[in-house]
Amino acid sequence: MGQTRGVRKIHVIGIGAGDPEQLTLQAVRALRSTDVFFILDKGEVKSDLTQVRRDMLDAHIPEGTYRVVEARDPERDRSAGGTAYSPAVGDWRSARAGIYEQLIAEELGEDETGAFLVWGDPALYDSTLGILEEVLAKGAVAFEYDVVPGISSVSALVARHRTGLNRVARPVQITTGRRLAEGFPDGVDDVVVMLDAQQTFRQYADQDIDIYWGAYIGTPDEILASGPIAETAPRIESLRAEARERKGWIMDTYLLRRNPKARSALRPRATGTTAGHRLQPAAPKSGRCARPDLWLQTRTRHGVVWAYNLEHLDLLRRFVAAWLRERPPWYEHGRKMTYIGRLPAWIKRAKNRDEVLRAIDRLCASVVTG
Repeated sequence: MGQTRGVRKIHVIGIGAGDPEQLTLQAVRALRSTDVFFILDKGEVKSDLTQVRRDMLDAHIPEGTYRVVEARDPERDRSAGGTAYSPAVGDWRSARAGIYEQLIAEELGEDETGAFLVWGDPALYDSTLGILEEVLAKGAVAFEYDVVPGISSVSALVARHRTGLNRVARPVQITTGRRLAEGFPDGVDDVVVMLDAQQTFRQYADQDIDIYWGAYIGTPDEILASGPIAETAPRIESLRAEARERKGWIMDTYLLRRNPKARSALRPRATGTTAGHRLQPAAPKSGRCARPDLWLQTRTRHGVVWAYNLEHLDLLRRFVAAWLRERPPWYEHGRKMTYIGRLPAWIKRAKNRDEVLRAIDRLCASVVTG
């Protein structure tokens, strides 16, 4: 009777954005059922990425029960742009496929299980699954594989900023810096950007957009920054340059959140060479009961801060900044619906004081008198 040959098995395991505690229970079970781990070495500059993987194995698998096989990751032509971009990526993926094929054929026994440890989630902007399919299509080596999802840098980013990925009844789009450079996606106000070496967010510094940015998310080197893009972009540029100089590489992701009214609402417009702005009103609404357009408004994480005029804005600032809010003079005696009395609860909360004051300062800075 002939002996049945075994079938090689491969786990593609999402290991999270960098925090070892982001490993799921499913990922740990997959680690413990693996005989050989394949790791592509990206060189001395990124040696800490390899070390994080080894640390995870040491933390969850008994020593001596597995092997680690390393191979050098092929270089990709990162200078290729325009029509040359896709062919350059295709050449790089084919080179990787050749390495994967050799590793599986030579280092993995027919009755063994191998694994590739993937940053974030294998289904999101990662080439491993496509490359394994390319290897199988060649037919030189046979194997089965499964996929263990992981916590992506996108999920980790919004969690660290304590915000949602999308807003109610609104779509969200995930794209690359190269695509964002071609224009802000139509019909979408929440855009996650990955693989942006050119800091494309700077193109949108004149728009009513908030940015939530993070680098090395989940690692001890994590850096976070958020706020209106016009104010935050210079800080991100500085943080990014310092981090790259220190580590030799950077891995960052960001969410752009546009005010959905920005396309039609009032916008400040630059006047001459002044640092401020003169407000330009939107077209007036018609009708006897139409409310006048608000010249002073800006969005925060919790809602919109608005005022009818500078006197109105000054009253709001004094109220929010006050540590002791006795009823007079903030609430007019006998009137339940004064401006202060009608403020939403989130503006009155002490934990939101700093954010609201920053929003008020943005409005004050946007006005040019005269």
